Amino acid sequence: MSVQLGMPQPREGTDQEGPGVPPARPSDAPAGLADRYGRRATDMRLSLTDKCNLRCTYCMPAEGLEWLAKQAVMSADEIIRIVRIGVDHLGVRELRLTGGEPLVRHDLVDIISALRRNHPDLPISMTTNGVGLAKKAAPLKAAGLTRINVSLDTLHEETFTQLTRRPFLDQVLAGVDAAWAAGLGPVKINAVLMRGINDAASPSLLAWAVERGYELRFIEQMPLDADHGWTRRNMITAAEIRELLSKDFVLSPDGRARDGAPAERFEVRRREAGTADQSGPVVGTVGIIASVTEPFCSDCRRTRITAEGKIMSCLFSREEFDLLGLLRSGADDDALARRWQDAMWIKPKAHGMDHVGLDAPDFVQPDRSMSAIGG
Repeated sequence: MSVQLGMPQPREGTDQEGPGVPPARPSDAPAGLADRYGRRATDMRLSLTDKCNLRCTYCMPAEGLEWLAKQAVMSADEIIRIVRIGVDHLGVRELRLTGGEPLVRHDLVDIISALRRNHPDLPISMTTNGVGLAKKAAPLKAAGLTRINVSLDTLHEETFTQLTRRPFLDQVLAGVDAAWAAGLGPVKINAVLMRGINDAASPSLLAWAVERGYELRFIEQMPLDADHGWTRRNMITAAEIRELLSKDFVLSPDGRARDGAPAERFEVRRREAGTADQSGPVVGTVGIIASVTEPFCSDCRRTRITAEGKIMSCLFSREEFDLLGLLRSGADDDALARRWQDAMWIKPKAHGMDHVGLDAPDFVQPDRSMSAIGG
């Protein structure tokens, strides 16, 4: 398997300076990481590694992927510089560290410490599978991590092993508890429902989350699996998720402004047996991220940097633009900022295209899986 998955494809009708170089944006384009559709990216997702210690069926093949060579991955100093350019030059206001699995980086705590020194007020979150988090939660908090998202699709040991191909449920649960104890709240739980596997247990997962004060986010399965086995008919839709949860809970709109967030939030009340009563107390919140059936692309505020320093303007984009190579060539901050702005200016309207629709006949699944992109 080649490590060249997801390399940028030339855009028709544009002249590029070379591989991985976007066309220059107009001289009168707005400041920051603006695009042609009036959106401005302020939420940065930065992948620290493509490596992962799980093999989730909706993300990675059982045998795993061929990892990037160590020298191809951004170093700690390169990460710190790229984040500084994003924050100080381009209006980034929030940072999420992703993977692969970020906990596998030995210098993770050092990276977060340096980021916090440079940006005392920047919200820094991290998405993790939770394996190994129990030992690292307190050091991460002390280093300056603001909060954490843990991917957890089930509380059932056999189902967890079936979905992740690894018997690590106890480690993940211990990591979630450790994150809460360390003050990395609100602790958010990300869950993907798979038809006939873990969907029926979704109400019990929500009950567990609200009892402990965690914020659960259900995510529609997206066509970002390495096996390219995704089909629309097999995914659990947002409407189905709401129906599943309604057996035990009453959901009502949260009321807070969504403000570019991918999740639609709902207040959660326990359902009295046989009633539609909504008068009970709110016991928590739940979010549903419906990238497929209820897309929110028109208010997308995210910019992504892959582990090897490629700019991805859209999670589904088949184009990537090289930032790390330019950095390593000796370019100054202004040149790096311009490259980033040029790449974001041609951000697709939605789903890697200039129209909305993962059901569209011209939609082409990206070559990279989610673990290789960094969510």
